[in-house]
Amino acid sequence: MSDHEFTANDELSLPKATVQKIVTEILPPSSGCSFSKEARDLLIECCVEFITLISSEANEISEKEAKKTIACDHITKALEQLGFSDYVPAVVEAAAEHKEVQKGREKRGDKLAQSGLSLEELERIQAEQFAQAAARHS
Repeated sequence: MSDHEFTANDELSLPKATVQKIVTEILPPSSGCSFSKEARDLLIECCVEFITLISSEANEISEKEAKKTIACDHITKALEQLGFSDYVPAVVEAAAEHKEVQKGREKRGDKLAQSGLSLEELERIQAEQFAQAAARHS
């Protein structure tokens, strides 16, 4: 690993509050266990290292296929090559869920375009609806 890569990895992290929340949700309440800040920080470092390892391997796979974009298939191949094939089903499921969410977002955007209303008209309608709602709650 070059010095540049090491410096870049030092700057990578995950949101501490989010990691703490995930750990708290995973630990059974009846266990009486707590998770120290040092343990959380170590877990974050391990996660960043894992993500770096998988993404580097996926990048190599995509380059061998002369692709410029890392695809889900590259991630699953990387997981398998690095001995993490047990994770592949969960990754495939998460990718499918993400696709469904994206489709929903695209459909909402299409509905807006299909409405045939200009941005000014939509803003006017929205302002009227806010005024009506405010009048009802006054």
